Amino acid sequence: MQGGWRVGSLFGIPLFIDPSWFLILAFLIYQIGGNWQEKYPAWGLGTIYGAAVATALLLLGSVLMHELGHSLVARSQGIKVNSITLFLFGGVASIDQESKTPGQALQVAIAGPVVSILLFVLLGTVLLVIPGDSSPLKVMAGNLASINLILALFNLLPGLPLDGGQILKAAVWKVTGSRFKGAHWAASTGKALGWLLIGSILFLGFSGLWFALIGWFMLQNASTSDRVTELQETLLALKASEAMTREFRVVDAEMTLRRFADDYLLGNARSEVYYASSDGRYRGMVITDDLHYIERSEWETNNLFRIIQPLVDIPSVEESTPLVEVIQQMESRQLRRMTVLSPAGAVSGVIDRGDIVRALAQKLRMTVSETLIKQIKDEGAYPVGFPLGTIAQSAIEASESRT
Repeated sequence: MQGGWRVGSLFGIPLFIDPSWFLILAFLIYQIGGNWQEKYPAWGLGTIYGAAVATALLLLGSVLMHELGHSLVARSQGIKVNSITLFLFGGVASIDQESKTPGQALQVAIAGPVVSILLFVLLGTVLLVIPGDSSPLKVMAGNLASINLILALFNLLPGLPLDGGQILKAAVWKVTGSRFKGAHWAASTGKALGWLLIGSILFLGFSGLWFALIGWFMLQNASTSDRVTELQETLLALKASEAMTREFRVVDAEMTLRRFADDYLLGNARSEVYYASSDGRYRGMVITDDLHYIERSEWETNNLFRIIQPLVDIPSVEESTPLVEVIQQMESRQLRRMTVLSPAGAVSGVIDRGDIVRALAQKLRMTVSETLIKQIKDEGAYPVGFPLGTIAQSAIEASESRT
């Protein structure tokens, strides 16, 4: 998550504040101030709400320290941290990739709760040296200490997206040797906890609304994590042969440029893929754009060999290549499509981003309209909000991760 306003950086990590952060800030000030009006009326409204504002800001600062703990441990493992964002439900660190081993993943997950517990201990120590049982400073420190402890304990619940879910994921990964199994377990418990918190509103009434909102947030995140994990497993299972199509034409490499232009290009609004062959062998791909660099007067005397790129020079994969590798190559090399070769070196098919989405949808039994597939093919890009290149890269890293 990265949005809202950038307000600076910590240790070189950009810090953002989402507009929803101001809602929780106002809610905390209202709750804390109202509570202290009843308990400490002798303070006066100015002191009460001044202390409430300071406490709310320090509490959100504690959340920031919690996320910073995750971020710094991740960075120590060579993982890039893109940002930290504070929002309605606390904070989130945008980490570029997952840890390489379950042990390292555990270190990143546990770092946040450890920071919160250390803040609890520190604030508890401060309580011992502040005089007076009802002084504003002592009350503030006591509240901050208690909330940091609650924050640590709540985050240790074993379900995504909480830190306890990441710990469970690392533990199952360690035992089974599969990061995917760990992710499914943690997502399942996260969804169960989400439903439990949502259901709390039935017993707590309006006072349970906040728990229900947190439950909804957990349910949405855990469900998304589960779907992404399933998508990664599917990508690893699919081969290039299962996504490729025969959406190409084979033409005679000996024909003249004039005949090729007249028979195949004139009046054809759609950009097609052409491969040329002669003597029963594929010679390469016809690069139609290269026609622009040849004088029209030469089209009658030159054949397609002038604009053929040999197969050995064309970006290609074999039929047995995992689909994740196809996606990775297309993204890293900014290719619109990939040529698929048979074991004998002949052209078996082509793959573009629309073909990849269609193959995934069929494997996952999802309905994707041909209109959307055509749009993806025409634009040469995945739909907004569907970063398949990043998902594929994560799948490769997960399959290569060690126990």
